[in-house]
Amino acid sequence: MRVLKSLLNFYINSSIHVSIAVVAFSYITCLELDLNCDKNLLLALFYASICGYNFVKYFGLVKFYHRRLASWLKSIQILTFLCLIAMIYYGINLDNNALLLAFSMALVTFLYAIPVFPKVVLRKSQKNLRHVSGLKIYVIAFVWSVVTVFIPVLNSSEIISWDVSIIALQRFLIVVVLMLPFEIRDLNYDTLKLATVPQKIGVKATNALGLLLLIVVFLFEFLKDEVNTNQLWSLMIFVAITALFILFSRKQQSKYYSAFWVEALPILWAAVLMVLT
Repeated sequence: MRVLKSLLNFYINSSIHVSIAVVAFSYITCLELDLNCDKNLLLALFYASICGYNFVKYFGLVKFYHRRLASWLKSIQILTFLCLIAMIYYGINLDNNALLLAFSMALVTFLYAIPVFPKVVLRKSQKNLRHVSGLKIYVIAFVWSVVTVFIPVLNSSEIISWDVSIIALQRFLIVVVLMLPFEIRDLNYDTLKLATVPQKIGVKATNALGLLLLIVVFLFEFLKDEVNTNQLWSLMIFVAITALFILFSRKQQSKYYSAFWVEALPILWAAVLMVLT
């Protein structure tokens, strides 16, 4: 049992789980828009997500404690390096426009994690985008929507149509909603300077906001030029289950409530849509 728990913790802490969620969202985009589900694209996004998330999460730890890293962190370092090689291997086969957009998102990720801004640009204690008051959740949602919607579209040499724009907006709002349980969980740890949503409006209002945004996401489906019944049903199931997780989000959560179950929701959505399609 202890071995299984250690493997699960490594699976989550090494960002494999969240990276599968990124791939799931990208796969959903391909199904919704009837795009070619390019294996190279999905694998490149998977490995890139592992690299990006591990860079953001562990850059500070590696920087300051590199001489006495824990064995699990060393394992994550090795995994990230191997994923970097795999990302390059699969990424070189992508469309040039998709690659250009991917590089721009990599730059945003870099600015999110690294304190590169001078004091005249940000406040003294805010040298990267991650610590700009109230910005964190929206930067993450923006990157996810671009990576999981626009990059698959560009890689298929398709145009940015009205339906693509609607899907991107839905994806942005969905990621914002999925971030809310994490922000509620981190209320005990986040500095007030971050000005997260639950810090500003409270837990109950945050839950209500999440439910409202899910309703907006569902209603946006009817703004598409083409409304697909299977896609509508899959979205309805996803919204309903996500609403339950939002409704029961509390400061005192189980270890895996957000880190595993909430992040598994895009994977569930992709599975439902694949079955219905």
